Amino acid sequence: MAEKASVIVPYAAYLRVYEPLAAFPEPERAHWVAYAKQERFPSAQDEIRRALADLLPVPPVVVPERESAEAFVAEVDGVTCVCPWRTRLRSWQALAALTQATADRETDLPPPVLDAALPPVVRRQAAADYERWREHNPDARPWIRTSVWHVPVRWFVLFADEDREFAKPESGEESGQQFVLRYRTPMVQARRRLARGLRVLREELEEGPLIDGLVDVGRWLEEFHPRSLVELDYGGLAHAIPEEQLAGDHSAADVAEGLAALRAGDGERAGEAYERLTDRWRVVRELQFAS
Repeated sequence: MAEKASVIVPYAAYLRVYEPLAAFPEPERAHWVAYAKQERFPSAQDEIRRALADLLPVPPVVVPERESAEAFVAEVDGVTCVCPWRTRLRSWQALAALTQATADRETDLPPPVLDAALPPVVRRQAAADYERWREHNPDARPWIRTSVWHVPVRWFVLFADEDREFAKPESGEESGQQFVLRYRTPMVQARRRLARGLRVLREELEEGPLIDGLVDVGRWLEEFHPRSLVELDYGGLAHAIPEEQLAGDHSAADVAEGLAALRAGDGERAGEAYERLTDRWRVVRELQFAS
């Protein structure tokens, strides 16, 4: 058991939306109602282990044959909310993004390495399957977004420091327990903060990746029930960041301070907040190149 729990990969953070059961149509709602009555639920690491197991065969299974029936579950003001994994959809989207990034030379993964790990014939078949699936599911969207080796600045705009939850493993727990750093906020708050932040950035900065990224996140959030819960989970990054740095990480507060400074016309204070944020995440991103 301890050996299984010790496999913690990848070093990824997650942006999740938990929707109330009432947001799901039947018969999916009935499935989630029954699912939420379980006493224990699989974790993000369980999903990762299953994905790794699929990569072992030759050729590898890069996209599950069937969609996952699993979800994360949270209680929000007495209302049960679920965040479906949708592993199959997310696998298709991740593969498409990786292929495009490699073609555009926007990744450190050399094409020969990609071809060795995920043969072109496998990628082509997965892409063709995705296109056929999308014809019948044009409005499908994931409840989870993933970022490897960093948390995008735009995600922090949705949260305030009071949404932050930091927890240490309890002494005596078995191997595999990890630090937890996450933010949780109601959907209405996330949308309000995003709108305010976007307004400030458009007034003070030129159009660019940060603004475009916020617009994209905003469109994604609009797809969900207004009584949903939005969560930013550091996930596997909690293993990559030393405890002292993790405990002192208040990135959402830095982003909020930077936006407030921009709104007040205080460029110097905004620059200091941005510098703290970028310095913190530069150190984390550089860990992926450590031997």
